[in-house]
Amino acid sequence: MASQVALKAAVAIVVVAAMVGGACCHPPKVPPGKNVTAACDGKWLDAKGTWYGKPTGAGPDDNGGACGYKDVNKAPFNGMAACGNVPIFKDGLGCGSCYEIKCDKPAECSGEPVVVYITDMNYEPIAAYHFDLAGTAFGAMAKKGEEEKLRKAGIIDMQFRRVKCNPGNTKIAFHVEKGCNPNYFALLVKFAAGDGDVVKVEIKESGAKEYVPLKHSWGAIWRLDSPKPIKGPIAVRLTSEGGTTIEQEDAIPEGWKADTIYTSKIQF
Repeated sequence: MASQVALKAAVAIVVVAAMVGGACCHPPKVPPGKNVTAACDGKWLDAKGTWYGKPTGAGPDDNGGACGYKDVNKAPFNGMAACGNVPIFKDGLGCGSCYEIKCDKPAECSGEPVVVYITDMNYEPIAAYHFDLAGTAFGAMAKKGEEEKLRKAGIIDMQFRRVKCNPGNTKIAFHVEKGCNPNYFALLVKFAAGDGDVVKVEIKESGAKEYVPLKHSWGAIWRLDSPKPIKGPIAVRLTSEGGTTIEQEDAIPEGWKADTIYTSKIQF
């Protein structure tokens, strides 16, 4: 009898421990191969949705995030920013990709899809797929006039699907990062159309015959450490997740400067 009581007590302790902490120790597992690809097959997938920042804001105070973008409150992002979890953010290689999102419940949801851009990351163990949305983007899923009520719902069930990015007439922009010098070159790539995300960046210096690949640094930033000064003008070649390649000669001018944006003439 005593042994049965002890056994029941031990089981109770294990159950309570699991309820208190075990359920949140590890994020839900995404099946192998379930990273969201650039293939826009039209299928809707289930996800959890949350929001952060100001109710009608674009995310963090600096309007940036783990992709390295700034001013995501301005066109073409217009505050429609989202933090993607692991299979969406892809350690930064998912930066810039676009998704249609929608919700049917609670009652404030419109059920109509809106497009968001991946500009940040989240590792919250909420669901296999999780979008932590800027307040503006979260509210955009609501019926007109019901945005604030929807934001008060907290965690909601939602659906999403990968779509092509369409930034209008905006061309790809290159930001030579702050801290760059003649021997260190770091490039932020943003506003890509089509797949939206870039998985390979190469540059060709003035007088060079071959392109040199940059290493993925973090987010949407790619870098090159060079034993000799990097001279402009610099050609840039980009490859999207779907395998499309584009390039521009003299994309970065001679006498390039750190912390400077250079607007390209190219787009996917």
